[in-house]
Amino acid sequence: MTVQFPRDAVGAIVLDIEGTTTPIAFVHDALFPFARRHVREHLQEHRGGAEVREAIRRLREEWADDVARDAAPPPWSDEPDAGLLSVAAYVEWLMDRDRKSPGLKLLQGYIWEDGYRSGALTGEVFPDVVPALRRWRASEIVVAIYSSGSVLAQQLLFGHTPTGDLTPLVDRFFDTEVGGKTSPDSYRRIAAALHCQTDRLLFVSDASKELDAARQAGCEVLLCARPGNPTQSAPPGLRMIHGFDEIGVGE
Repeated sequence: MTVQFPRDAVGAIVLDIEGTTTPIAFVHDALFPFARRHVREHLQEHRGGAEVREAIRRLREEWADDVARDAAPPPWSDEPDAGLLSVAAYVEWLMDRDRKSPGLKLLQGYIWEDGYRSGALTGEVFPDVVPALRRWRASEIVVAIYSSGSVLAQQLLFGHTPTGDLTPLVDRFFDTEVGGKTSPDSYRRIAAALHCQTDRLLFVSDASKELDAARQAGCEVLLCARPGNPTQSAPPGLRMIHGFDEIGVGE
């Protein structure tokens, strides 16, 4: 069943990735294990690089915050060799807890970049994603991605799919640098960055808490129920789709 919007009611469509454009299994069974397997190797090979140094700086700050909160992270050493082991141990600790850590997301993006470039990783999107992106582009609707993964990780996923580079079909990529996904202010900032009023921004996600935040900001929202997602029913007042072909804008 199509959820229909008048053409002038939607100026921008913002999409979540995991469970919305991309199967949850790809993220959890391919991307996360790849990062875990290669984190120590990547730190060693790129230890002098500016990108890794910046990721380590952020992780060091987050580790100190965890210590201050009595979260009991693994010990940290600032000695050169022992320090890399400390970083790796802390990264693995964060991954075990599925923490939305900016430092972790940044480092994961760099590790995945190696995987995409080598051909070890290929981005995955649901079959209806590409036709929808092209349809919205033809209708001059702004399309953006908003995910807890880094902008780099998002661009890599969309840039290395079996159907080619999809990044030209996406106008903007946003990560948690714009704010947390359960904060209404994040969606207000995204709308402002897209030069779109919040009531003309449509956010599509598989996470009800994110949709609640977007609704509080004044956005239109749709709950996306994809194969492999946890079973859930739409809360009262929240419309559900099973694919982007169920989104009608001025059609």
